[in-house]
Amino acid sequence: MNSRRIFLKHLSAAALAAGATSSSLLWALPQQQTIDFPGEDGMILRSYRFVDLESPVGYFNTWLTPVPHFFVRNHMHEPSELDPADWRLTIGGEVEKPLTLTLAELSKLEKLSVVNTLECAGNGRSLHRPQVPGIQWGKGAVGTARFTGARLQDVLRRAEVKPTGKHVMFRGLDEVPGKVPPFIRSIPIEKALNADTLIATHMNGAPLTRHHGFPARALVPGWIGAASCKWIAEIRVLDKEFAGNFMNPGYRLPNQPIKPGETVKPEDTHPVTALSVKSVISGPSDGANLKAGNISIFGAAWAGEADIAKVEISTDAGATWTSAALSREQEHYAWRLWTYGWKPAKAGDYTIMSRATDSQGHTQPTTPIWNPSGYLYNAIDQVNIHVS
Repeated sequence: MNSRRIFLKHLSAAALAAGATSSSLLWALPQQQTIDFPGEDGMILRSYRFVDLESPVGYFNTWLTPVPHFFVRNHMHEPSELDPADWRLTIGGEVEKPLTLTLAELSKLEKLSVVNTLECAGNGRSLHRPQVPGIQWGKGAVGTARFTGARLQDVLRRAEVKPTGKHVMFRGLDEVPGKVPPFIRSIPIEKALNADTLIATHMNGAPLTRHHGFPARALVPGWIGAASCKWIAEIRVLDKEFAGNFMNPGYRLPNQPIKPGETVKPEDTHPVTALSVKSVISGPSDGANLKAGNISIFGAAWAGEADIAKVEISTDAGATWTSAALSREQEHYAWRLWTYGWKPAKAGDYTIMSRATDSQGHTQPTTPIWNPSGYLYNAIDQVNIHVS
């Protein structure tokens, strides 16, 4: 049974539970609604139209996110038919030797594993004020996994990229509804030839699941999740950035800061690439009522292509800050888990805050940098709790 049939069965139940009318269904959900989706446990349903599932922040308590707890972001319908025996990856464009690889041929290439924190560019979008359109992600459109596969550079070298090759385009097998533009993205040749950029076939030691790009996906470490196209079937080397809806006007940021609510012309924008420095408090949860005593504050912090240098915690709404302890588990593109032990002096209401600083000196801002698409939200995180 393909994933879409399974999803529609769950959709019907979810729609009834939400009191949806038969005439229409909201495709983007502002509220938090958990659903047990096959292969993805206890996730937050963010979109009816396609499969968009968010991880509860309480799941950010392991360095490698279990696949059933890993967020799912789809721009189109997932492929209804995926036969690995029939799958082919074509490489063409600005190359001397166009080629086609089967899954068996791809699997014979040298393997590399990269632990990468994958985050949707719109993670945190619902927290922007004024609000912006799009999937109203909370804090959980992010996860960390060990991706394994062939180096993209090895495939491109076999195809012999011409000097005119400046960008590398990915096209997946997403099923495009109606006249919706296909989801196609490109990255600069320099990032494509980076030794850590992969054509990944495995995630946390097992073959990719359908929701995460089976049988193969791009893995562009340290960059927004949209760069790591799933169900990849075509790689094309171009002489310039791909011209398509999901490159322009999609996934772009203003060249200069703008005031919240302002618009910006497409020509005054640039592509979103690397992730920003960020931390999230995964425990205690917002609104928790805790007994006095020793309280463990914990979470995760990441910084795209940079490393996490420190995480600081405030238990007095930002008046004072103290460094948290970083976990020993560390890889270049992966988040660092952190913990902080705290014993409140008295009962009452408290605002706990976390802020991360990366190896390039960037620190989470106090207020978010607003943009019309709600990308790269990375303001200081906070939760409100009561101690009794």
